[in-house]
Amino acid sequence: MNPTTNSPRDRGRASFDRHDWGEAFDAFASAERDAPLDRDDLERLVWSAALRGHDEAFLGALERLHKACVEAQEGRRAARAAFWIGFHLSSLGSASAAGWLARASRLVENEQEPCVERGYVLLPAVYRHLGAADDVAAQAVASEAARIGERCGDRDLVALARNLEGRALLRQARVEAGLALLDEVMVAVTSGELSPLVTGIVYCNVIACCQQVYALDRAREWTAALARWCNEQPQLVTFTGICLVHRAEIMQLGGAWPEAIEAVRQVCDRCTDADPEVFGDACYQRGELLRLRGELDEADQAYRLASEHGREPQPGLALLRLAQGQTESAATAIRRVLATTSVKWQRARLLPAFVEIMLSAGELDDARAACRELEDIAREFGTEIIGAMAAHARGAVSIAEGDHHGAIEPLRHAFGVWHRVGAPYLAARIRVLIGRSFLGLGDGEGAKLERDAARKVFAALGAARDLAVVDAADGSASTAKPVPAHELSKRELEVLRLVASGKTNKAIARELFVSERTVDRHVSNIFTKIGVGTRAAATAFAYENGLV
Repeated sequence: MNPTTNSPRDRGRASFDRHDWGEAFDAFASAERDAPLDRDDLERLVWSAALRGHDEAFLGALERLHKACVEAQEGRRAARAAFWIGFHLSSLGSASAAGWLARASRLVENEQEPCVERGYVLLPAVYRHLGAADDVAAQAVASEAARIGERCGDRDLVALARNLEGRALLRQARVEAGLALLDEVMVAVTSGELSPLVTGIVYCNVIACCQQVYALDRAREWTAALARWCNEQPQLVTFTGICLVHRAEIMQLGGAWPEAIEAVRQVCDRCTDADPEVFGDACYQRGELLRLRGELDEADQAYRLASEHGREPQPGLALLRLAQGQTESAATAIRRVLATTSVKWQRARLLPAFVEIMLSAGELDDARAACRELEDIAREFGTEIIGAMAAHARGAVSIAEGDHHGAIEPLRHAFGVWHRVGAPYLAARIRVLIGRSFLGLGDGEGAKLERDAARKVFAALGAARDLAVVDAADGSASTAKPVPAHELSKRELEVLRLVASGKTNKAIARELFVSERTVDRHVSNIFTKIGVGTRAAATAFAYENGLV
């Protein structure tokens, strides 16, 4: 039969089988305007709308499917429809989600025989336990749901439940067991065993889990697989936005900054109020890239947009304030977010920025404490990347303490990890610190070699501010002479040496038997005379000019 003479229903079914979601949606919507769809075609309309990103049409069709199944006395199918309505409304924060989920549970209770829907209605309880940080309970309920799925032969339920079980294990620092479950789930995903909607949900959740525990090799692999899956379905809208955000994060880490900027631009141009969570994530990622490139005003705007759409703008915004010379504002912001964050893997994401900001603020005791906590988390989770983050922090703290010899080993370890996983920017920043350690030990040539290597990376990436810092350090090291006594007073030289040793203004005041306000004034005068804006830069200047 000529396809052009097919009925809308036939065209819809054929398009659905080809995963042409837009054409399927249009065909079924057209057919429904002429006459009610049967329950099977109505369900095809439901999933076509979902995958095309038509939220309102998706929920409306689901409600009609639920009603049709109730009237046909198909209790299990009605329960499944009610579950998906409640599940989706929960993701939107709708108050009506609870009612639909309760209806799904009641319909399941009315069933006499064991059924797979009993497992589906357990999934919201898993999310509630995760939200309450009761990860042990979440794991137990997710495991029960997975067993029901296995008994009933429902691969979608097994994948959804095992994914949540793996997340709960990761949050308990049982990283090896959690990643093993996620790997098992991904076998079903990449083998094409799951429905399209569940495939997308699991892809996104697994990638997020891998990023949370810095399982970067897996995150890269699954992000590339998600991109291929999306590209195979040109009419797919749902999941393409979050896929681009994941790709941007991976590309940023790998040094492909222009491509990452383009990916988040596509998301920002395409979705705002329709998907505020994805839009907020894209804005935050854009802010990160702009901050690293030195486009500080534009980064500020991106972080603000992220916040407006519900995305916590930290630690990026605090690091932006530090780059703008607003150290006190940066310190206040990072203290606030760390004080209100209790989950360990979330704290691990904040602690490196906290250490950097506290060192710049001269709060060495706070930096030390944060470094120790990060080291404890690294030991507990046992992941290489968190270990590298902790080693980086330890090296920076050691430099601030004046222990340049002790800084080299952890910095070399951190550099090796980031270099191996293909994170050139982070590796280059560590080389700058290694250079400072070499300089503190009197090895000017070794320090220059480290700075030269870092400079090439910063120049290739377009990391303008980092490049300027390295160039300034090279300029002062090669041409500057020790500051004459009449430019810095004897007291200011004394204060500068104490700053370079890592002491806070409060500690300096105690040592010199003066008020903290007097030390504040001396530090401000020093910064003005030597042309720097942070304690770290003043410390580098002191070493480079032979003042310590």
